[in-house]
Amino acid sequence: MTLLTSDPKILILAFFGGIIPSLVWLWFWLKEDEENPEPAGLLAIVFIMGMAAVMIVLPIQKFIQTHIGLNETKLVLWASVEEIIKYCAVLVILFRTKNANEPIDWPIYLITAALGFAALENTLFLIKPLSVSGATVSLLTGQLRFLGSTLLHTISSGTIGIAIGLSFFMGEFKKRWFLLAGFLVAIALHSAFNFFIIRNEGSDFLRVFAFLWVVTIIVILLFEKIRRMSEKIIS
Repeated sequence: MTLLTSDPKILILAFFGGIIPSLVWLWFWLKEDEENPEPAGLLAIVFIMGMAAVMIVLPIQKFIQTHIGLNETKLVLWASVEEIIKYCAVLVILFRTKNANEPIDWPIYLITAALGFAALENTLFLIKPLSVSGATVSLLTGQLRFLGSTLLHTISSGTIGIAIGLSFFMGEFKKRWFLLAGFLVAIALHSAFNFFIIRNEGSDFLRVFAFLWVVTIIVILLFEKIRRMSEKIIS
């Protein structure tokens, strides 16, 4: 992907505009797991891997853009690629380690990767308005990305993590079904968000945003359930 500018000021502003909302959300979710926090260094690596996942997703999405004609199919495939790559970014780090040894660990790591993904995605998104329209427009745009896209990535990857957490003590067959269900819900949420934001050039944003918050509340409640499951292991 070619950047629209080489101006260091714009790149720095875009970077901080993209990363700060993600760090705020990350702080919120980590506060929910204060009893037995994950290693800070490992969380940092997962966050960076989430950012790196953007660079893998972009050429795949470009390929889909070129070869798929139907808009609805395109949106579903875009969402699927993002959710699968974010999951794989976590899997690469946690594969054959003992770091994900509690139900709560999976939502934490997947949300961390998702927020890393959102941070770089939003940074790239902000470069154009900062270059063309100035700080005022970019600030408004950045707020919309904070409220919408960052929240979307959090709840979609969080849904997959919660599905894994809920099935943590189940057999392998049920774990696979829960994982599949988590992916289907995450992809459906992601696709619906993209569809309604693109339709009418984003005029449905407030309704979509309200729906995202309803889903977020459900995710938080399920997160609390999984946290209690983890507390039983510790005690």
